[in-house]
Amino acid sequence: MATGVVKAGICGFTINVKAISDDDNKVKLEITSDCPNYQKMAKELDEVDAFQEIFQKLHMGKVYEAFAKHSPHPSCPGLSGIMKTVEVAAGLALPQNASIVITRE
Repeated sequence: MATGVVKAGICGFTINVKAISDDDNKVKLEITSDCPNYQKMAKELDEVDAFQEIFQKLHMGKVYEAFAKHSPHPSCPGLSGIMKTVEVAAGLALPQNASIVITRE
Protein backbone atom coordinates (compact mmCIF):
# COMPACT_ATOMS: atom_id res chain seq x y z
CA MET A 1 0.00 0.00 0.00
CA ALA A 2 1.10 3.54 -0.72
CA THR A 3 -0.36 6.79 0.53
CA GLY A 4 -0.01 10.31 -0.75
CA VAL A 5 -1.08 13.63 0.71
CA VAL A 6 -1.16 16.64 -1.60
CA LYS A 7 -1.65 20.16 -0.28
CA ALA A 8 -2.82 21.81 -3.47
CA GLY A 9 -1.83 25.41 -2.75
CA ILE A 10 -3.67 28.68 -2.42
CA CYS A 11 -7.07 26.97 -2.71
CA GLY A 12 -6.36 25.30 0.64
CA PHE A 13 -7.59 21.90 -0.52
CA THR A 14 -5.91 18.61 0.37
CA ILE A 15 -6.03 15.45 -1.70
CA ASN A 16 -5.46 12.15 0.14
CA VAL A 17 -4.63 9.10 -1.92
CA LYS A 18 -4.47 5.48 -0.77
CA ALA A 19 -3.31 3.00 -3.41
CA ILE A 20 -3.30 -0.76 -2.92
CA SER A 21 -1.88 -3.30 -5.36
CA ASP A 22 -1.87 -7.04 -4.83
CA ASP A 23 -0.41 -7.96 -8.20
CA ASP A 24 1.78 -4.93 -9.02
CA ASN A 25 -0.47 -4.09 -11.96
CA LYS A 26 -4.02 -3.36 -10.88
CA VAL A 27 -4.12 -0.60 -8.28
CA LYS A 28 -7.19 0.08 -6.15
CA LEU A 29 -7.56 3.75 -5.30
CA GLU A 30 -9.23 5.54 -2.44
CA ILE A 31 -9.15 9.29 -3.03
CA THR A 32 -10.60 11.68 -0.48
CA SER A 33 -10.50 15.44 -0.65
CA ASP A 34 -12.24 18.57 0.48
CA CYS A 35 -11.99 19.72 -3.16
CA PRO A 36 -15.30 19.17 -4.97
CA ASN A 37 -13.46 18.44 -8.23
CA TYR A 38 -11.44 15.61 -6.69
CA GLN A 39 -14.57 14.26 -5.01
CA LYS A 40 -16.02 13.82 -8.52
CA MET A 41 -12.77 12.28 -9.77
CA ALA A 42 -12.73 9.82 -6.87
CA LYS A 43 -16.02 8.32 -8.03
CA GLU A 44 -14.45 7.42 -11.39
CA LEU A 45 -11.05 6.28 -10.11
CA ASP A 46 -11.63 3.20 -8.01
CA GLU A 47 -9.10 1.02 -9.85
CA VAL A 48 -6.46 1.62 -12.51
CA ASP A 49 -3.92 -0.41 -14.43
CA ALA A 50 -0.58 0.98 -13.25
CA PHE A 51 1.33 0.20 -16.44
CA GLN A 52 -1.30 1.81 -18.65
CA GLU A 53 -1.35 4.92 -16.45
CA ILE A 54 2.39 5.38 -15.96
CA PHE A 55 3.56 4.55 -19.47
CA GLN A 56 0.90 6.44 -21.44
CA LYS A 57 1.30 9.73 -23.25
CA LEU A 58 0.63 12.71 -20.99
CA HIS A 59 -2.97 13.28 -22.04
CA MET A 60 -4.02 9.63 -21.98
CA GLY A 61 -5.01 7.18 -19.28
CA LYS A 62 -7.90 6.92 -16.86
CA VAL A 63 -6.41 9.31 -14.27
CA TYR A 64 -5.69 12.05 -16.81
CA GLU A 65 -9.10 11.65 -18.44
CA ALA A 66 -10.87 12.04 -15.09
CA PHE A 67 -8.69 15.04 -14.26
CA ALA A 68 -9.43 16.72 -17.62
CA LYS A 69 -13.14 16.11 -17.15
CA HIS A 70 -13.46 17.43 -13.59
CA SER A 71 -10.64 19.87 -12.83
CA PRO A 72 -10.73 23.46 -14.08
CA HIS A 73 -7.12 23.99 -12.94
CA PRO A 74 -4.51 22.30 -15.15
CA SER A 75 -1.69 23.34 -12.80
CA CYS A 76 -3.15 21.50 -9.79
CA PRO A 77 -0.47 19.24 -8.25
CA GLY A 78 -3.09 16.71 -7.15
CA LEU A 79 -2.84 14.91 -10.47
CA SER A 80 0.89 14.32 -10.04
CA GLY A 81 0.30 13.18 -6.48
CA ILE A 82 -2.17 10.53 -7.61
CA MET A 83 0.17 9.32 -10.36
CA LYS A 84 3.19 9.12 -8.05
CA THR A 85 1.18 7.19 -5.44
CA VAL A 86 0.00 4.69 -8.09
CA GLU A 87 3.62 4.30 -9.22
CA VAL A 88 4.80 3.44 -5.71
CA ALA A 89 1.91 1.07 -4.99
CA ALA A 90 2.69 -0.85 -8.18
CA GLY A 91 6.38 -1.15 -7.36
CA LEU A 92 7.41 1.09 -10.26
CA ALA A 93 9.03 3.72 -8.03
CA LEU A 94 10.37 4.03 -4.52
CA PRO A 95 8.50 6.24 -2.05
CA GLN A 96 10.07 9.68 -1.90
CA ASN A 97 8.65 13.08 -1.04
CA ALA A 98 8.32 15.59 -3.84
CA SER A 99 7.67 19.30 -3.51
CA ILE A 100 7.06 22.47 -5.42
CA VAL A 101 8.30 25.67 -3.84
CA ILE A 102 7.01 28.86 -5.43
CA THR A 103 8.09 32.41 -4.57
CA ARG A 104 7.50 35.77 -6.14
CA GLU A 105 10.11 38.48 -6.13
